[in-house]
Amino acid sequence: MDFSNLLIQWYLQNKRDLPWRNTTNPYFIWLSEIMLQQTRVAQAMPYFFRFTEAFPTVNYLANASEEQVLKLWQGLGYYSRARNLHKTAQIVAFENNGKFPITYLDLLKLKGIGEYTAGAIASFAYNEQVPVVDGNVYRVLARYFDIETNIASAIAKKEFTHLAKELIPTGKANVFNQAIMEFGALQCVPKNPNCKNCVLNVSCLALQNKKVSQLPVKIKNQKIQIRDFHYIIFIDENEKTMVNKRAKKGIWQNLHEFPLLELPIKNDKDILKAINMYDFISNHLVSVSRLNDKQILHKLSHQHLNITFWRVNVVGKIDDGISIEEAKKLSMPIVIHNFLEKNW
Repeated sequence: MDFSNLLIQWYLQNKRDLPWRNTTNPYFIWLSEIMLQQTRVAQAMPYFFRFTEAFPTVNYLANASEEQVLKLWQGLGYYSRARNLHKTAQIVAFENNGKFPITYLDLLKLKGIGEYTAGAIASFAYNEQVPVVDGNVYRVLARYFDIETNIASAIAKKEFTHLAKELIPTGKANVFNQAIMEFGALQCVPKNPNCKNCVLNVSCLALQNKKVSQLPVKIKNQKIQIRDFHYIIFIDENEKTMVNKRAKKGIWQNLHEFPLLELPIKNDKDILKAINMYDFISNHLVSVSRLNDKQILHKLSHQHLNITFWRVNVVGKIDDGISIEEAKKLSMPIVIHNFLEKNW
């Protein structure tokens, strides 16, 4: 089909030189795909190099501690990816003798590997005739074929996956899947694509029908939750502090943080009252001061966090206290890590 051939020709002339493209090693491909979920290539690249240097094989990753993995992942966000990455590495290393499954269906059985990632590994590493459908692919197909199906709907995944599979030239799943994803990332971009210089412009239905800016259709009802976080940095007479490991499921599970209050707090009196109410610490409080005049807005996919840091000096020594420098070495949400690096 002209669409597929033109796409592959464009790709071979315009593709970016990315490290995970220069290998058929399923470990490197898997690692890159997990990192690239919800993350831009430019942001993921240095993390990919750090991980492959620290953990050159899946066995190295499997034998690392979760703390090491989370620390190296710090700043990349969506930390459940890192925890699942670690668990999957242990399954591959300890149950599969360090070898990844070689088929799409068997890859799907691994924790943290869904249809998209399984398709990527199966096609990129083993050239299995399976499609890979991500946001870029949705956009290219929706525009080229003028498809108005809401891509946030359940039916869209089945419809676009079937179409993408039909378009894969026999024996060329590897290059076709890479091509259509790259085309969406570089040419058929979300806003203001350069349609005049597009190799598909003669037959693109969205262009012909003046609907490029309207496609793909994405309608989702998602409410953003607003939360107020107040982190209490206790400091004792030896300049030691206390840090907790976040055990609850949800954002930042198993990462370290300072004692947290999620309450409507406005001033020093409110924070003192709250600290006493929750009995975070038995030491007598000496003084309290707000460390950031303006709340730090930290945006997550479904939540916006308004964050304030407070310093509270206490009498005596904090049990099992650690220095701020020691705290910086722990895996922490990037917003806390950046605050410490800037202010301590």
